[in-house]
Amino acid sequence: MIASLEEFFSSLTVASVVATLVDVFLVYYLIYRLLLTIRGTRAAQMVVGIVLVGAAFYVAERIELSTVSWLLDNFISYFIILIIVVFQADIRRALGRIGQSMMPFGRKQETSQIVDEVVAAVAQLARARMGAIVVFERDAALEEFVDDATRVDGVLSRQLLVALFVPVRDNELHDGAVVIGKNHRIDLARALLPLSKASDLGPEFGTRHRAALGITEDTDAVVVVVSEERGEISLCFKGSIARDLEPVILRRALVGLFAGGQATDVMAEEAEAAAEVGRALASISESRVESSGPVTVEASR
Repeated sequence: MIASLEEFFSSLTVASVVATLVDVFLVYYLIYRLLLTIRGTRAAQMVVGIVLVGAAFYVAERIELSTVSWLLDNFISYFIILIIVVFQADIRRALGRIGQSMMPFGRKQETSQIVDEVVAAVAQLARARMGAIVVFERDAALEEFVDDATRVDGVLSRQLLVALFVPVRDNELHDGAVVIGKNHRIDLARALLPLSKASDLGPEFGTRHRAALGITEDTDAVVVVVSEERGEISLCFKGSIARDLEPVILRRALVGLFAGGQATDVMAEEAEAAAEVGRALASISESRVESSGPVTVEASR
């Protein structure tokens, strides 16, 4: 035993050790990325089925069940073709994600398109005075922080976002938040978020804004809020809020927050500064109108 170990270690070289480590790391990374990709999808259930079939085949071989072993052996032989046929759409989507992750330009372009759809949707909701909470999931998983959510798994679009928040009696999904997952799809709707723990929030912050701030205090999520009463758009990040944003400023802030997959506090501060300037200009214009007083026009005789 000791002689075998000494022979094994003596045969090792730096190149072989490095190659082995790289090999193990690549296999680990591929399995990890695969599990992340299929988590919460139909493919995850398929993996469970594959494991059960493999376990049944192993047991049948061990206890010499020839008929069962023959059936499972033939089933496994055609299993790859079955997976390709059943999950061709998921495989195509996964390959597209791999290509976008390898090409920064493609990932940046997709992020820009997602931001454009969200900005257009919240602008339309703000004009119609319909409340909304749109949560962007980032590195931290949000499922453990939300309650009573309905899984949607839909393609993100302006039309779908607006439809989810239309406050009609038959729309059971309008009350709560919409969560956009890491895969840039609408993952959850009617999600109940944790309320903010801050005690210094003013009375102008209702439950919707407190929920948006609460999820950003516990996670790295980015939240866009539309006020139903005032029709204003706000951006929440890291427990802070930038209120009364124009769609152009909101888009610039979101693109900056998601640039390169990392958040930039500068863009959030810029959004807050732009909101303050907008409110200051609005107050100045209102004061001028009040100071000018009513204008009367007398008819000439």
